[in-house]
Amino acid sequence: MNNAGCSCNRRQLVRSLLTGSLVFPALLAELCAAEDARAASRAAPAADPLAPRPPHFPARAKRVIFLYMSGGVSHVDSFDPKPKLFADHGKTYSVEEFQGKAGAFSMFLKRPQWEFRPHGRSGTEVSSLFPHMAGCVDDLCVIRSMHGDHTNHYEATLGMHTGSFTVARPGIGAWVSYGLGTINRNLPSFMAIAPQLPYAGGQVWASDFLPGCHQGTRVLPGPEPIPDMRRLSPSEKLQSLELEFTGGLNRRHLAARAADPALAARIRSFETAFGMQRDAPEAFDLSRESDATLGLYGLQRGQTTGFGWQCLMARRLAERGVRFVELIDAGSSNNWDAHGDMLTHAPLAKNVDQPIAGLLKDLKQRGMLDDTLVVWTTEFGRTPFNAQPNAAGREHHHWAFSSWLAGAGVRSGTTYGATDEYGVRVAENPVHVHDFHATILHLLGLNHEKLTYRHAGRDYRLTDVRGKVVREVLA
Repeated sequence: MNNAGCSCNRRQLVRSLLTGSLVFPALLAELCAAEDARAASRAAPAADPLAPRPPHFPARAKRVIFLYMSGGVSHVDSFDPKPKLFADHGKTYSVEEFQGKAGAFSMFLKRPQWEFRPHGRSGTEVSSLFPHMAGCVDDLCVIRSMHGDHTNHYEATLGMHTGSFTVARPGIGAWVSYGLGTINRNLPSFMAIAPQLPYAGGQVWASDFLPGCHQGTRVLPGPEPIPDMRRLSPSEKLQSLELEFTGGLNRRHLAARAADPALAARIRSFETAFGMQRDAPEAFDLSRESDATLGLYGLQRGQTTGFGWQCLMARRLAERGVRFVELIDAGSSNNWDAHGDMLTHAPLAKNVDQPIAGLLKDLKQRGMLDDTLVVWTTEFGRTPFNAQPNAAGREHHHWAFSSWLAGAGVRSGTTYGATDEYGVRVAENPVHVHDFHATILHLLGLNHEKLTYRHAGRDYRLTDVRGKVVREVLA
């Protein structure tokens, strides 16, 4: 078909195709109204995407602290006790798939490296790998029936953060920022404290097709957590005048280039950066924290690195209105990926155990745990079996793993779901990553099916076309 000479627009084409049809008047009116609405939306000045938005229904949580252990923490060595796995160590076990490859595989069961015992009034069993977190079990809801869709680090990390295991999508922090807006305009609504990049890189805090202002701001532990926080202008008043002048030029520039989300995001980032120069230095200054508070996190005065610093900063940022704070432990190397030796979990656990317990205790004594949701997770668990009888490590295991929730709206001092007698497969109340995300959004007052964004001709959401709220874990 040669259409080189056609100069008709979409409206004219629709009219020519439908002329004479019995449904023409109503269908044409509907199509043209939709087209007019889209055109008006493109022409209208963009509303402030960071303005606070009401939740879909009353929220239990105002903010989230998301603790992510990169590499795959072994569930059978931490939060999922398996007495029979201890008893049957070394026995053969058959599986129909191993590390993403289908087939008949004969494996050898491997006992956990750490002993389990009950803790707290709830009697929740936790291994000696996490003695400090074990002391907080009465504040936790441990989910022992988590499962995902992929056995590789990159895809599993992407899935845990974006709901998509194969294609880059906005991270959960960006979705929360988009759904609720910001509380404090002088700080980003989403911040990720990440000493190293995780397996999926910056995509875990990216906004992708959401407006760029919802992208997470990366914080690096050290003397300068966010570069260039000190203003260059001689005074704040002069800088305000400069920003006001350049803001006017920017808005004029944007008006001539409608529907450019990258440009709009860049302009808003200048405004946020100005506010950050006022508020961020105080937020990152720990000099006024008491010795007792520093001790909760295992910190020395003046220390600016370590997971204890990350946890204390999470509390301070949450206190100052940051909607979603993610802490990433260990990045994509020297992490929880214990192929060679499970004993490498020991120093990693020691690094995070006291700080996480300290964070929970600090939030609780300040009354913040009542409206702060704390999430602890990893991308998958580790196999309760190995190909060799004397293997010291464990492989990737997305069939089953453990996560926990604490704080706002969570049924504390409980466990939910169960795996089979060896921790290989989920046996009761499975919780897929999409269900996990739907539950987190629900606690924030967001309906995961209604939190959508139109992109490339369809409505996208964090949970894609799946996910259900796990109401049994709600208080």
